[in-house]
Amino acid sequence: MSEVTLIGYGSGNVASVRFALERLGARVRITDDPADVDEAERIILPGVGAAGYAMQRLKALDLIEPLRRFQRPLLGVCLGQQLLFDASAEDEDAENGGADLLGLIPGRVEAILPAPSRPSPHMGWSRLTTRRDDPLLDGVKDGDWAYFVHGYVCPDGPATLAAADYGVAVPAMVNSANRWGCQFHPERSAALGARILKNFLELPA
Repeated sequence: MSEVTLIGYGSGNVASVRFALERLGARVRITDDPADVDEAERIILPGVGAAGYAMQRLKALDLIEPLRRFQRPLLGVCLGQQLLFDASAEDEDAENGGADLLGLIPGRVEAILPAPSRPSPHMGWSRLTTRRDDPLLDGVKDGDWAYFVHGYVCPDGPATLAAADYGVAVPAMVNSANRWGCQFHPERSAALGARILKNFLELPA
């Protein structure tokens, strides 16, 4: 049975992610202790809300550097995927004109520009299109549905594993080295989400 550590830092959908993992038979530990991060077999970084607030919480708990140096499988979920990038345009009224993020994947997270056919936030079910092979995509097919709730979007680039079409390309899954992200909520995405979480639990630590 795989063990997974959930980062509980006051800015995440921890309970629903935990229940989804336990349904798959995983042993789940929730922590805000940097020492637990260093010792973890694999980590999930959840997140909802504003990027700037999430980074403030991670900084207050001394979790930023442990997450940056973590070398085993790490999965960011929803806002957690965005936190993997360099910076976010969210909180543009802040002194630095935005929010500095973890800097694990190059690029800046930007607001979804609303349009008549594209309200913001992007909320609901969208189909995925895969871009390249990856262990996290095992059993995932083009056209599978995932559940999204977000108003900011990651840059579309070499890290993109799968995208959703929302009038603009939404990087729905990303990967760089040992770091993966899901912009959608796998814990709310039925069989697709369960398959992706199962694939993450089976990655070699």
